[in-house]
Amino acid sequence: MSRPLRLSFPGAIYHITSRGNARAAIYLDDEDKQRFLALLASCIEKFNWICHAYCLMNNHYHLLIETPDANLQAGMRQLNGVYTQQLNRVYGRVGHVFQGRYKAILVDKESYLLELCRYIVLNPVRANMVEQAEQYVWSSYAATAHANQTSSWLNVDWILSQFSSRKSIARARYRQFVLEGVGQASPWDQLKGQVLMGSEGFVELLRPYIQDAEKLVEVPRAQRLLDRPALAVLFANKVELIKERRDEKIREAHLRFGYSLAEIGRFLNLHYSTVSRIVHCER
Repeated sequence: MSRPLRLSFPGAIYHITSRGNARAAIYLDDEDKQRFLALLASCIEKFNWICHAYCLMNNHYHLLIETPDANLQAGMRQLNGVYTQQLNRVYGRVGHVFQGRYKAILVDKESYLLELCRYIVLNPVRANMVEQAEQYVWSSYAATAHANQTSSWLNVDWILSQFSSRKSIARARYRQFVLEGVGQASPWDQLKGQVLMGSEGFVELLRPYIQDAEKLVEVPRAQRLLDRPALAVLFANKVELIKERRDEKIREAHLRFGYSLAEIGRFLNLHYSTVSRIVHCER
C-alpha cells in the first residue's frame, strides 16, 4: 500500500484534510464538533502548533497548521486517533472513522497561505450550506473577522497583519478579501507533486528535504518526483528549440521526470496525440 510523502522541518506550514471512511460523516452532531475542537486545542498546546485557520465540514475537516518543532505526524496521530476512540466510545461502535491517511500539503507562507486561509473558510459557501462565510459557525472565519469571537488556541495575528497594523481596519479588509473570493478558481491548480504549494524558489529552499524522495518506492510517483525541474526549465527557449532537440526533451520530461503527456502538450501547445507519438517513436 502506498503512503504519502511527508516533508517535515521546523516552521513548516500544512494544509491538512482528513475525510470520513467511505465518505461517511465524522461529526454526527454539534457535540462531536465541540469534542473535536477541544481535542484540536489540546494538540495545539501539546505539540506547540500554530493554527491559522480551520473548517469542520460534515464528512471532513480542513486545518492550516504551522509546526515550529517539525512534529506534524506525532500530533496528527493523536488528533485523529484519539478522536476515533472518543467517537467510537460515545456511539458504542468500532472501526475506522477516517478514510486512510490524512492529506498534508506543504504551503509556501509568503505566496499561498493567505489564499488558502480564504479557501478554507469558503468551503461551506461552495458546498451551498450557507450563503456567506460568517453564517457558518464551525470555521475560523468569525474569530478572524470579528474581535468578540476569538479562540485562545487560534492565531489570527498573521492573517490580520497582511491587511493592516490596526486590527479594526485589518478585520474589515479581511472580510472584504473573503467576500471577493466567492466564485474564484481553486488554488489547487498550483499544486506541485501532489504535496507542495509554492513558488519555484520555495521548492529550491526545500531541496535538502526532498532530494532523496525519488528512492522511496512506496510513495506515489508524482510525489517522489517533486524534485524534478519545472517544464519551463526543461524547455528553456522553447521557441528556438530545433525539432530533434525538442523531441528529445519531450521524451525526457515524460520518461525521466514523470510529466504526463497532457501536461507536456499544454505547455508546448501541442496536441496530446502528437506528444504521445514523439514519446513512443523509435529513437
